[in-house]
Amino acid sequence: MAGTFDEIVVVDLGGDVRANPRLSGTKHNVFGIQTGVAISFMVKRARKNRKAKPPARIRYARRPEEETAEEKLAFLAATPADRMRYSTITPSKNGYWINQVINEWDSLLPLGSKNTKRKSNRNRYDAIFKTFSLGIASNRDDWAYSRSVADARLKSQYFADNYNAGSFSEGNDYAHIKWSSELIERFNSGETFDNPQALIASINFRPFVQKVVNYDDIIVHRHYALRDVFPVPNQTGNRAICTYGVSSNHPLSTLASNRPVDLGYLKQGNGGTFAFARYRYNDEGDRIDNITDWALRKFRERYGKVATKDGIFAYCYAVLHDPDYRETYAINLKRELPRVPFYADFARWRDWGQTLLDLHVGYEEVAPYPLERIDAPNPNRAEGTSPRVILNSDRDTGTITLDADTQLTGVPDAAWDYMLGNRTAIDWVLDQHKEKKIRDETVRRLFDTYRFANHKEGVIELLRRVTSVSVRTVAIIKEMDTVGKR
Repeated sequence: MAGTFDEIVVVDLGGDVRANPRLSGTKHNVFGIQTGVAISFMVKRARKNRKAKPPARIRYARRPEEETAEEKLAFLAATPADRMRYSTITPSKNGYWINQVINEWDSLLPLGSKNTKRKSNRNRYDAIFKTFSLGIASNRDDWAYSRSVADARLKSQYFADNYNAGSFSEGNDYAHIKWSSELIERFNSGETFDNPQALIASINFRPFVQKVVNYDDIIVHRHYALRDVFPVPNQTGNRAICTYGVSSNHPLSTLASNRPVDLGYLKQGNGGTFAFARYRYNDEGDRIDNITDWALRKFRERYGKVATKDGIFAYCYAVLHDPDYRETYAINLKRELPRVPFYADFARWRDWGQTLLDLHVGYEEVAPYPLERIDAPNPNRAEGTSPRVILNSDRDTGTITLDADTQLTGVPDAAWDYMLGNRTAIDWVLDQHKEKKIRDETVRRLFDTYRFANHKEGVIELLRRVTSVSVRTVAIIKEMDTVGKR
């Protein structure tokens, strides 16, 4: 905008209900909606020599946050634009108009960059990881994901049969299976789905929740570059540091994975989950270091030979959990991929990172936390029926309520402090095991076999392990908070 126009005037009327829950759309927003409203004037002047254009003049006026819609409208009616009080905005070198920060962010080492990721770039690296990727975006989760391998096989075969038969009609692109323009193009080009069960695999769908996915191109809309680091779906010999926060209103989240991840692995709004893997694979299937020699050289210039590529991977994972780091660079982390500072004691941060990696990737093997189980079956419930599913947590009482019959008590305070975004690890697990209505009508009619009662014992065991993971993670993070960084 600033490069196109000569003058920009923004009158910000506020009223963003989502950003400020104290506001009411009907009372504070001039249109009675939840989204904030602004009036913007963009002025472009005729000029003989466009190359000589000076920087745009940007002026900004903001009405008080608590002002009502009536007061805002009265102000606009009574105040000509040239009599308003404006502040002048000077964009940062990166083009940011608001929330400008002055810190050493640009001097930190990027986890990833487009320049380093470019396949044609073989020598001029400027990031720690050679390549990185968003998680897969199926665009048809109800078809791509299942709770079990058996369900995935049935669903995939049905999808393939209907795809190969071209089961869509004019004006009804969603008959039988979820067609899309891209899928119709594949069908029209003669591409067939001949082996629908070849790429069925386990995936980390949400924190501490796995699902079974059909990894095939026909079902998954977009893999991004994830197959460069997880080329074989069931391969678990690689690890990835997964992060979420760029283009999001939520704070940075990070969680390791030894499997492919979904775009929404840590996602709770805009943006998506990025994966920075320890290794990548070429077209022949050979495993290659994904941490660049450039990064190794930078770390060794600072720390000496104690820095190895495995150590750098663990170090980065630890730093991304550091509360000081997240607070200091909170605004930067909403705009760009993470960058990593040099802390005083490489070995200590490496060891913390390795402990967290092993803990988070190996959560299924962690010793369960001794939560107390309380069962109180309803004697009046009809025979053959299951108790009402609840799946809620209560921090104040340290309680997890599974259903009308069963509670887990004695959840320690520390377990509630382990947050991934604005949700605890425990609440991620609870949310993903609820009996939710499947959107796709065909999947709901033919393949909706999930009932919490059939998985209840496994969920209880998982919650106990996740509680242990949460407590141990928080203990390490508290240690980080007590040491000097520089």
